Amino acid sequence: MNDCKPTLTLGPVLYLWEGEKWRDFYFRIADEAPVTHVVIGETVCSKRLHFTDPYFPPVIERLVAAGKRIVLSTLALVTLERESQYVRGLVADSPYPVEANDLSALALLEGEPHWSGPLVNVYNAATARLLGRRGASSICLPPELPASSIAEIISGTPGVTFEVLAFGRMPLAISARCAHARAKGHIKDNCQFVCKDDPDGLPVKTLDRQSFLALNGVQTVSFTCQALLSELHDLNTFGVQRFRLSPQDCDMVAIARLYDEVLHGRMDPEEGIARLRQVYPAAPLSNGFHHGQEGAAWVARARNIGHGATT
Repeated sequence: MNDCKPTLTLGPVLYLWEGEKWRDFYFRIADEAPVTHVVIGETVCSKRLHFTDPYFPPVIERLVAAGKRIVLSTLALVTLERESQYVRGLVADSPYPVEANDLSALALLEGEPHWSGPLVNVYNAATARLLGRRGASSICLPPELPASSIAEIISGTPGVTFEVLAFGRMPLAISARCAHARAKGHIKDNCQFVCKDDPDGLPVKTLDRQSFLALNGVQTVSFTCQALLSELHDLNTFGVQRFRLSPQDCDMVAIARLYDEVLHGRMDPEEGIARLRQVYPAAPLSNGFHHGQEGAAWVARARNIGHGATT
């Protein structure tokens, strides 16, 4: 495996934030966060575009002026004709690379340089090579992959840049129905945008009141927050070139700075984990998928990734 210079990517905001909050978040990212790439755009629900559309031009202008590289995200589930038209227009008109989050977008992007997002199931090197031949220059691998699979996929797929989700609640499923609206007594067609009341997702508890998952509109995410800090060096050795930070309702500039410090050896991973828990106390940290365990598990002081870990 080859060492390569690692960088940070900021993924799209998956939650519904008020337009001004969304705008100010990206303004601060532009001015202060040590990320090289910013993926921006609506991924979860097309109805949310109403909140963010007016702020796209000034946000992109600010990010570009700060030297950030822009990537535009597509919807993860297209169910309506207007959504199909939206994705087609995005692919046809975007002056920036587009990140595909479902197969319909991949079909539209065939032959053009593009990104493949973490919602596209890439579970083996054959799939990664196929996407590469179709034009994918970058692939963000799904968060449920263990380290051994990540290493195997990268070693078997030359010429593609690979990325992993290093921070954030993990995207698990997306549906044509909105459980978030139903949980608050509404239906999808008259949801009244209740998801904006939960800017970090709506926690779901089991019958014995244990936190389990979180709802984000039509999307289901993990209750725990994936945090790969002790694993960064080994992943970079495998060939992972970019590490994705998925925005949560916390100080993401502080998160980006913390990951940058650990990534470039200026902070010990254990110290980074302790600080991460302070910056984002809303959910327990997890890295279980990465170590071949249940996703909600936390494997502490992990070493020898891919060959077992000590706790």
